Amino acid sequence: MDDQDPRAGAPEPDEEQSSPARTRNREEAARRRAVRAAARGAREAEEERARGVLGQIAQLNAQWSALRLERERQLAMPDVGGDTPVSAKVPPGVDLAAAWAWRFLVIVAAGGLIAYLVAYFSVVVVPILVALLLSALVVPVVNLLGRVLPRGLAALVTVVVGLALISAALTFVGQQIANGANDLADSTVQGLGQIREWLKNGPLQASDTQIDDYINEAQLYITQQFTAEPGQPSQLISRITELGTTLSHVFAGLFIALFSTYFFLADGSRIWGWVVRIAPRAARDRVDSSGHVAWISLTQFVRATVIVAFVDALGISIWAQVMGLPFVFAIGVLVFLGAFIPMIGATIAGTVAVLVALVDQGAVAALVMLVGVIVVQQLEGHILQPFLMGRWVSVHPLAVIVAIAVGVLVAGIAGALVAVPAAAALNAVVLHLASLSAPGEPEPAPGDAPPVAADAAPASGSDEGERL
Repeated sequence: MDDQDPRAGAPEPDEEQSSPARTRNREEAARRRAVRAAARGAREAEEERARGVLGQIAQLNAQWSALRLERERQLAMPDVGGDTPVSAKVPPGVDLAAAWAWRFLVIVAAGGLIAYLVAYFSVVVVPILVALLLSALVVPVVNLLGRVLPRGLAALVTVVVGLALISAALTFVGQQIANGANDLADSTVQGLGQIREWLKNGPLQASDTQIDDYINEAQLYITQQFTAEPGQPSQLISRITELGTTLSHVFAGLFIALFSTYFFLADGSRIWGWVVRIAPRAARDRVDSSGHVAWISLTQFVRATVIVAFVDALGISIWAQVMGLPFVFAIGVLVFLGAFIPMIGATIAGTVAVLVALVDQGAVAALVMLVGVIVVQQLEGHILQPFLMGRWVSVHPLAVIVAIAVGVLVAGIAGALVAVPAAAALNAVVLHLASLSAPGEPEPAPGDAPPVAADAAPASGSDEGERL
């Protein structure tokens, strides 16, 4: 053992030098393998994406081909076994327009039929509408009396007291007109003399002969109204017949309005319940809530109109009293009644005060009275109407004018009286129904109570006054 070489277990110098080289070679080979694997994975991912895009394109192409074939099949004229071709399907735009058009025509026809029926039965319909307005006006009084009296007796007392007040006012007006008629006649004669002098000495420079010719023509026209040609009925007789028919309609309407007002006040809740039961069961809740909203809008409109009418009558009456005109109370009553036709009623009634001033005191006084009427109307139009009507009754002025025009065409002055409150109630009902559900919401199931809007009346019938 002592003879062994001590360097026998030591590595050779070449082996020590080649070991780092082999390590580097192995690392380089591993790096190349990793690069090749990454490149191969990238190529596979790119091929997978390409296959996916190609698959989507192929799917879209197949869907488009199917849609094209379906469209061609729809547009193709079917074979009915004959030589007569069948028209192709109407384009969607024309189909939609036709659907809207015939529905619009049906709605217009229904509206025209309703207007015709209202005009034909105006002797009945208009008094009932007037009775609704009167009921909306005095229902707070009935509610107050109903706390100590039965409902029917409270309604009867209210109607009787209302008739007594109206009769007293008309009696006072008649006495005032009768007492001042002689003075007004003298003023009229004097005014006609002034007009004659103005025609002679004014810008027209009319001669006495021309003035007499005008007077003779007026007298001839009046004479023709009382006489008739042989074999022809007198125009006066026809006018008297028309007047008699009109008076009969007025008295009939008066009694209908009177009795309708009493029953609306005394038994309005049961009447409305019967109306609701006529509607289909699924629509009864909405009909009931819409009726509440319409009634609230109507009562608010009537109360606002009464305030506006009272201010108009008081202002014009005070102006006429300061000027010393006759028939001051009669003028006030006329303006009060005329103000129930919004925007134009009080102005038209105020022209009567201007004519009285013209006959009684001359043109200057008439001009001053006209200024007073304009001042009162400006006060109404810029202060009262925006504050009361805009706050309680949301109806656009254009809608008011259109409603008045339609009311006059359908039922004359009475139609103008009820047209605006009817439009206000209809507007409130439309807004209420539109607020019950948002666009896209499903309709409630039959029997489910619809949601009540924030501005809607409660659906309970606890308060008979608010429900008539």
